[in-house]
Amino acid sequence: MERLLEKVLRRAMEHGSLTVTMASGRRITVGDGDAPHVAVRFMTDAAQKNICLDPELKLGEAYMDGTLVMEEGSTITDLLSLLMSQPGVNTASTMGRLMGLARHAWRRVDQFNPRGRSQRNVAHHYDIDGKIYDLFLDPDRQYSCAYFEYPGQSLEDAQLAKKRHLAAKMVLEREDMSVLDIGCGWGGLGLYLARIAQAKVTGVTLSKEQLAIARSRAVDGGLSDQADFRFQDYRDIKGPFDRIVSVGMFEHVGVDHYGAFFRKIHDLLDEKGVMVLHSIGRSDPPGVTNPFIAKYIFPGGYIPALSEVTPHIERAGLVMTDIELLRLHYAETLKAWRERFMAHWDEARDIMDERFCRMWEFYLAGSEMGFRHQGLNVFQIQMARRQEAVPLTRNYIEREETRLRTMEEKALAPMRLAGE
Repeated sequence: MERLLEKVLRRAMEHGSLTVTMASGRRITVGDGDAPHVAVRFMTDAAQKNICLDPELKLGEAYMDGTLVMEEGSTITDLLSLLMSQPGVNTASTMGRLMGLARHAWRRVDQFNPRGRSQRNVAHHYDIDGKIYDLFLDPDRQYSCAYFEYPGQSLEDAQLAKKRHLAAKMVLEREDMSVLDIGCGWGGLGLYLARIAQAKVTGVTLSKEQLAIARSRAVDGGLSDQADFRFQDYRDIKGPFDRIVSVGMFEHVGVDHYGAFFRKIHDLLDEKGVMVLHSIGRSDPPGVTNPFIAKYIFPGGYIPALSEVTPHIERAGLVMTDIELLRLHYAETLKAWRERFMAHWDEARDIMDERFCRMWEFYLAGSEMGFRHQGLNVFQIQMARRQEAVPLTRNYIEREETRLRTMEEKALAPMRLAGE
C-alpha cells in the first residue's frame, strides 16, 4: 500500500513540493521541487491505506486522530492548499470513481430532511458549547460569507457590509414591512433589519442555543416588539410576508426538498413580495457533499449547483430578478475565521478537546481551499412573485446601501452583540 500511495501522489503532484515520511520511515519527495514545500509524516500503516482508498474522508480523520502529522513548520492548511490546487486533483482513481458513484447514488438518502431529522442535523453543529463560536466569529456571530468591499477590510466591517448588501436587495420601501428570516441564526441579520430598516421581523431557527441568544438580544436591545424569534420549521410558517430572506440555511434543505421549499416561499410571499436567498453553491455540475463535512460537520447538508436550484424557482411560479455570485468572499471569510480559531486554540481545547480542535481546523482550512481552488462560491438570488416588484436597474442597490450606512451610524452603537 505504501508504493500505491507514492504512485498516487506522484501522479497528482504537478507543482510545488511534498515530502512524505511513511510509517516505515521511508521518505519520499514528489512534485516539481518548487515552492511551496510541505512535509508530513504518517504514524501508522492503516492511515496510509485508508487515505489511498478514500482520501476525501480519511485524510481529515487521520489528521484528527494524530496518525497524520505535519512536519518542518508545515500546517494542515499548507497541505490542503497544495493538494487542492493541483490541476489533476479531481481526476479520481478507479476506487475514487467507485466511491463517488456510490455516494452520488446515496445522496438523496443522506439529504432526506423531514422535520425531526432537520432539527437533529442543526443541533449537531449549532447546539455545541457556544463559547466555541465566540472564539472565531465576529461579535455579531455572523456565521456566513462576509462581503468584502475592499482589500484589507476587517471581518467585522465586511459582515456588516453583508447585512447591508442583503437589506438593500430586499427593497425595503417603507417602515414596518413584514420580513421573514428563515434560518435566523443568533439573530444578527434580523436585529439589523428591525433596528436599521424598522422592519417587523419574524426569525425562525431549529437551534435551541441560537434561539435563546437571539431572543435575549432582542430583549436587551429593546427590539422585542420589532423582532420575534421562534423555534419553528419553515414548512410550518403562516404568511403572508412582504419580504423573505434566508442566509446559509438553504445548504441544509436537501435536493429532494427544493421544490417544496420554493413552493412554500411562493405561498408565504405577498403578491408584491421579494425574497433574497444567500447560499453556498458550486460552479461545476451537481455532485455530492464532501464525506468529511457530511460526517463530522454538517450532516444532511449539500452545496447545490445553480442548475439544480433555478428550475424549482421557475416551477414554483417565482421570477428571478437578480443573481449575484460572490466568488472569493467566502475564502477570505474562512481565512479570518481560521486565523482567529488558531489564535484561540488553547481556549478551544479547554472547552472541547484536542481532537475537536484538529477537526475544526481541518474543516475551516478545507472549506477555505474549496473556495480558493475548487469552484465553490456563494450565490445571492433575488426573486419575486411579480417582476415589477424590483426596480428596473441595479442602481438602487448602491443608493440603498448609502442610505442604510447613514442609518447605521445613528443606530448601531447601542446594539448588544452576541456573547456580551
